[in-house]
Amino acid sequence: MSWRIASLAALLWLASAGAAPISELERQRLLSHLQMTESWLADEVSGLSQAQLEFRTAPGTWSILEVLEHLVIAEPIYWREFEEAMKAPPGPRPPYPGDEPILWYGIDRTRREKAVPAEEAKGQLRDCSAGLAAFRRLRARMLAYVRTTKGDLRSHIVQRQGCDAYQWLLLISAHAQRHILQIREIKAHPRFPRRSPAAPQQ
Repeated sequence: MSWRIASLAALLWLASAGAAPISELERQRLLSHLQMTESWLADEVSGLSQAQLEFRTAPGTWSILEVLEHLVIAEPIYWREFEEAMKAPPGPRPPYPGDEPILWYGIDRTRREKAVPAEEAKGQLRDCSAGLAAFRRLRARMLAYVRTTKGDLRSHIVQRQGCDAYQWLLLISAHAQRHILQIREIKAHPRFPRRSPAAPQQ
C-alpha cells in the first residue's frame, strides 16, 4: 500500500493544538467504512470454486486467492504500525488536506503499484474460508477498538506514510476496497471460469 498527500495540499489545513478525543462523527464514519469493506470482501469471495479462486487474467497477475492472501498478510502489518503510532507520545498534528484523498485512493485504480515484498502474496493460502476467517478476526479487533477508544487519533503519526492514526485506519479499509475492486475486475474477465450447472435431481 502506498499513498502520499501532496505537499501543496497541506497548506489547506491549519494544524490545531492540543489533544482531542475522536469525535462521534469520525467514529461512525470509520466504523462504517471498515464494516463496509469487510462485508464486501466476504460477498466477493464466498461461494467461488477453486478454479475461480485460482484464475489469473494473465501470467504474473494475482488470482482472487492471492488477493485475499495479500490482505491477510498486509493488514496485521498495518495494524502493528497503528499500535506503534498510538504508543508513541502525541505530537503536533501534521498539516494535511483532510481524509478525502484516502477515500479517493480506495476507488481509483487507474494508478496501480506493486506491493512491497513483505506484503506480497506467497501462494501459500489454499483455503478461502480460512483466509476470510483470519481477515475477519483482525477486523473484529479493529472494530472493537474504534467503537470504544477515547484516544486522540489525530495527534499520533504513522511514520510510514506521515499521516495521522485515524487516517491510517481509514487507509487500511481503503486499501482493502481497492483489492475488492481488483477481485471484481478478475470476476468480470471474459475467461473467468463459470460454474457448471447443477446436475438434475434423480
